[in-house]
Amino acid sequence: MKILIVEDNRELAEIMTLALTKERFIVENAYDYLGAVRKIAEYEYDCILLDVMLPDGSGLDLLSELKASGKSESVIIISARDSIDDKVAGLELGADDYLAKPFHLVELLARIRSVVRRRQGGVLELSAGNITIRPDSHSVKIGGKQVEMSRKEYDILHYFVSRSGHLIKKEVLAEAVWGDHIDQSDDFDFLYAQVKNVRRKMAEAGADVEIKAVYGFGYKLTPIA
Repeated sequence: MKILIVEDNRELAEIMTLALTKERFIVENAYDYLGAVRKIAEYEYDCILLDVMLPDGSGLDLLSELKASGKSESVIIISARDSIDDKVAGLELGADDYLAKPFHLVELLARIRSVVRRRQGGVLELSAGNITIRPDSHSVKIGGKQVEMSRKEYDILHYFVSRSGHLIKKEVLAEAVWGDHIDQSDDFDFLYAQVKNVRRKMAEAGADVEIKAVYGFGYKLTPIA
């Protein structure tokens, strides 16, 4: 999952980033209102952790703009202003949850998993063909047998399984798995190598779906003909 932290306190942002990265999230940061606007306009996220008080604007105004634009990211408001008015305003604007500072990192992780799970309809397991993925344990089974994958291999397969049958541009895949700005790379050899490894492991395990290259575009997960 890809998280955007909008927080002007860089020390807190760094602590949150380290904790979320250890939990295998892709994490990006914005330290002010304008920086967050640019990030949200250019990239997609699974969840946004949004501080209310930013040096150049209000997080609530940013939330309002986000929802008005039709973006679907889950939003957790994080603020030292633990007032009922802020909570009500944020939730009425479309926030999924509210967490007051100071907070424990374990609670933050629980809140993130909860809102993303609700966004996915409470799904605890993803599947395509005979491939089954459990995001809670980052486990992969093919034909009922456990398949070991590296972190990036897992992230790539998870992305394809959750979008089975959809055409996926290589730039979009790179951004989702490696983070913002990597999609602007001139060389995608790192992506090709990892996709090749995933394909090999799928074939060796007897997967009945395959990641097919679509010339000039990217990839698509389809049943093996």
